Amino acid sequence: MENEGGGTRWIRQVLLFVLLGMSQVGSEPGRFSVAEEMQSGSFVGNLAKDLGLEVGELSLREARVVSNDNKQRLQLNTNTGDLLLSETLDREELCGSTEPCVLYFQLLMKNPMQFLRIELEVRDINDHSPVFLEKEMLLEIPENSPVGAVFLLESAKDLDAGVNAVKSYTISPNSHFHIKMRVNPDNRKYPELVLDNALDYEEQPELKFILTALDGGSPPRSGTAFVLVMVVDINDNSPQFEKTFYEVTIPENNVLGSLVVTVSAWDLDSGINGEISYSFSHASGDIRKTFEINQKSGDVRLKASLDFEAIDSYSIIIQATDGGGLFGKSTVRIQVMDVNDNAPEIAVSSITSPIPENWPETVAMVFSIRDKDSGENGKMVCSIPEDLPFLLKSSVENYYTLETERPLDRESQAEYNIIITVTDLGTPRLQTQQNITVLVSDINDNVPAFTQTSYTLFVRENNSPALHIGTISATDRDSGTNAQVTYSLLPPQDPHLPLASLVSINADNGHLYALRALDFEALQAFEFPVGATDRGSPALSSEALVRVVVVDANDNSPFVLYPLQNGSAPCTELVPRAAEAGYLVTKVVAVDGDSGQNAWLSYQLLKATEPGLFSVWAHNGEVRTARLLSERDAAKHRLLVLVKDNGEPPLSASVTLHVLLVDGFSQPYLPLPEAAAEQAQADSLTVYLVIALASVSSLFLFSVLLFVAVRLCRRDGAASVGRCSVPEGHFPGHLVDVSGTGTLSQSYQYEICLTGDSGTNDFKFLKPIIPNLPPQCPGKEMEENLTFPSSF
Repeated sequence: MENEGGGTRWIRQVLLFVLLGMSQVGSEPGRFSVAEEMQSGSFVGNLAKDLGLEVGELSLREARVVSNDNKQRLQLNTNTGDLLLSETLDREELCGSTEPCVLYFQLLMKNPMQFLRIELEVRDINDHSPVFLEKEMLLEIPENSPVGAVFLLESAKDLDAGVNAVKSYTISPNSHFHIKMRVNPDNRKYPELVLDNALDYEEQPELKFILTALDGGSPPRSGTAFVLVMVVDINDNSPQFEKTFYEVTIPENNVLGSLVVTVSAWDLDSGINGEISYSFSHASGDIRKTFEINQKSGDVRLKASLDFEAIDSYSIIIQATDGGGLFGKSTVRIQVMDVNDNAPEIAVSSITSPIPENWPETVAMVFSIRDKDSGENGKMVCSIPEDLPFLLKSSVENYYTLETERPLDRESQAEYNIIITVTDLGTPRLQTQQNITVLVSDINDNVPAFTQTSYTLFVRENNSPALHIGTISATDRDSGTNAQVTYSLLPPQDPHLPLASLVSINADNGHLYALRALDFEALQAFEFPVGATDRGSPALSSEALVRVVVVDANDNSPFVLYPLQNGSAPCTELVPRAAEAGYLVTKVVAVDGDSGQNAWLSYQLLKATEPGLFSVWAHNGEVRTARLLSERDAAKHRLLVLVKDNGEPPLSASVTLHVLLVDGFSQPYLPLPEAAAEQAQADSLTVYLVIALASVSSLFLFSVLLFVAVRLCRRDGAASVGRCSVPEGHFPGHLVDVSGTGTLSQSYQYEICLTGDSGTNDFKFLKPIIPNLPPQCPGKEMEENLTFPSSF
C-alpha cells in the first residue's frame, strides 16, 4: 500500500510540474552564442547558471537537450551544467545566407516533466574568400557614353555573412573608370563601373584592368576577376522594359521546364544596336541553379525543383542589353506557393521499456512531431490504436507523452506493438507511422499451480530402492526466476509416518522415489502433502496431496494352521467304517498373508494310499469320504493335501493327513511308529532268506531262463520274467492316477504291493513305476516311499 501511495504522489508531482512547465513556455529562453568551426567538445555555456537551475537538479531530473531537427549537436554535462558542442558547426551549411544563424533546442527534464527553450547563435567567421563566378568580364561601352555613366559588373560571391561578407570592390589604377558600390534588393553589395573620362574608340578601342573584391573580415580576404572593356561605336538608345517590376506566384511542385514568366523590352535603335538579349544580372547561385532565361525571347523557365521549405521567394534582376552595349533592367519577384509535399516527422526523445507489470500509470515514451509544410499543410493530428491500454497526452510545442492507462499484466500480454500515426491536414493528407515495442517485465504475482489437486501413485510391494514411483508437476505463469519451481515434501498429517525414510523428491523436476522396499502387509497406503515454491522475491508456494498405494505382490505362501506340521507326532483322524459317503473327516485350515486374489486359496488332494476313497473340497479344505467304506479298505491311510493361492506365479504349501479306519471309536489305535519299525526290520530278514533260496534254485534253471529271456527281449523288448510291467492305455485296477480332483498335471503310475501275511491289508508301499526297472515288492511290510512332482 505504501508503494501504491508513493506512485500516486509521484504521478501528481509529474502532472503538477508538467503544468508548471507549460506555464513557463512563454518565459525568456536560454540564449547562447558560439563561433562556427569550433571543435567538438568546446564549451558553449553553463546551462544551470544561465537558466537559474541547481546543478544537482539537472542530474536528478535526467535533463537532456534535444533539437527540433532531431540532430544531437549539443551535449549536456548534468553533473556540472556545462553545455558542450557535440560536433563542429558550419554556419554556411546550417543557415546559408540567413543572418543571424540561430539554432533552436529544447531542454527536457523529468520528474516533473518540463521543457525549456534554448537558442544557440552560430557566429560567422571569415573562412571563405570572395569568388567571382566569371573570371573574365567583357564590357562593350559606346564611345559616346557620357562621363559619369554607370556600367554593371558581376558581383563576387562570399559564403560568409555579416561583416565577413563582401565589403568593397577596387580596380587596378586607370584613367577612365572608378568603382561605385550598390546594394540590391536582397541586401547584397555589387559593383558598378563609373566612367570618369570620355572614351575614344579611335584612340583606345579596349581597356583592361583587374577587379578586386574585399570582405570585411580581419584579416580581410579577397578575390579577383579580369575586366576587358571594348569601346564600340555610338549607340544612343538603351533597351526599355515593358514593366520595371514583375511579380509571379508558382506552386513548389511545378514541373521542370515550365514557363515562369516572360519579360519583354524594346530598343529604338536599329540594326545591331537594336538587337536585345536577356540575361540574369547579379543572380545568386540558387537563382542560376533554379531558373534559366532565353536570351532571345525573355522566357524564364524552371530549371530545378522548387522547395518552399528551403526558399519561399526569389528576386531576380533581368538585364536587357542591345547590340551597342546599352541595357535596361527589370526586377522579377517569384513567390513560391507551398503544397503538401512533406509528410509529418516523428522524433523520439525517450522510451521506457520494459515497464514492470502492476505499476501505476507511467510515462512510456516522450516524442515530438513536426511538418515542414506551412499553413494547413503543417497542422498535424497524432493518434494511436484505441484497443491499447495507453493514452497520448499533448505537451508544449508539438511534444507528446505516451502513458499507460492502467497497470499492465504481463501474463495477459508480455509486449505491446504500438503504432503512432501522425496525419497532417493538407490536401491530400499525408501521414507518418512510427512502430514502437513496449515490453512488460514480470513480477512475482502468480502462485505455482499443480496440474492436479491430488495425485494417486501405485507401487508394487518389494520394489527396488530408489525406484521412480511417479512425478508431480506445477506450472507458474510468471517468467524467468519467478517461474522456476522447486518441489519439497511437507510434514504429513500422521506424525508417526516415517516419511523421510519412505520417499524422496527431486526438487527440480518433481520426481518421487521410493527409498526402500515397501511391504503391503505392513503398510498398504500412506499420504503426504508436497509443496511447489517459485524462486521469486518474495517466494510464492502451493500444496498438493500425494497418496501412495502399495500394490500387493504374491510374496507369501499359504500357511497351514491345522493340522500343524511341526515335526511332532502326527495327528491321526479316526473315521468309523460305518461312515457314509460325504462323511466329514477333517478340515484343513490355511491362511495367506497376501490380499486379493493372491490370498484366494484352493485345496487339492495330491496323493492318497487309496485313491477314490477320500476327496478334498477345493474351496474350504474339507476332507470327506468319497464313498462307503468296506472291510477290504486298509485301516491306515495317508493323504497329501496341497494348498495353493491364486497369485502369479502361484505359491503353495502341503500338509500330510493320517486317517485311521475303526469299527468303533473304542478300537485301539494301530501300533506306534516304533513297533512298526521293528516289524519292518523282521520283514526285511525274511526277504533276505527268500532271496537266498531263490538264487540257489535259479542256478538250476539259469540256462533255460536265459534262453527264453533273450528270445523274449528280441521280440518285444519287454522286461524279463518277474518284472512289474506297465501296460499301455487304461490303468489296471492295481494302478491309480491321483490329482487334486482325480488327475495331476502329469500322470503318475503307482504299484500297490501288499504283504502276503497281512491280516489287515495295510497300504505299505506306493512308488511311481519306472520302465525297465523291476519293482521292489517284498513279501514283508516296508516303509512308505512317496515321490512327488518337483513343483510340490
